[in-house]
Amino acid sequence: MAEHHYEVEVTWSGATTGYREYSRNHLVRAAGQPDLPGSADPVIGRGDGSRWDPEQLLVASLAQCHMLWYLHLCTEAGIVVTEYRDAATGTMGAERFHTVVLHPRVTITDPARTADAAALHDAAHAKCFIANSVAFPVTHEPEIRARS
Repeated sequence: MAEHHYEVEVTWSGATTGYREYSRNHLVRAAGQPDLPGSADPVIGRGDGSRWDPEQLLVASLAQCHMLWYLHLCTEAGIVVTEYRDAATGTMGAERFHTVVLHPRVTITDPARTADAAALHDAAHAKCFIANSVAFPVTHEPEIRARS
């Protein structure tokens, strides 16, 4: 596989005059993308809770990667997915993540393919670049529903 490179820019301005005084607010930018307002986690880093923090973005990256692989694999298998929702959760200790659990709720059109659709979550997990890059377990607890 060829190497892929990703470029983002993180910008902040202000004055670090004291730990409690400086703003944690920043912008995350990438060419051709809307700016993403970032901050620190409000509980552990005195950030702004109305902005995305790095911990949320990590959990979101894992959920997105899994979903995109899953949809790809379902398409290849001829399984029609009409809805996908994931309420992913991450658990972090003092200095690192311990686990992320994905909770995908998938709706497909063919009730006879429910077991096949469930099995594709394992394949999606194995292919997810982000999950393969982190040093903590990423698991999934899928629920498959069929609606014609």
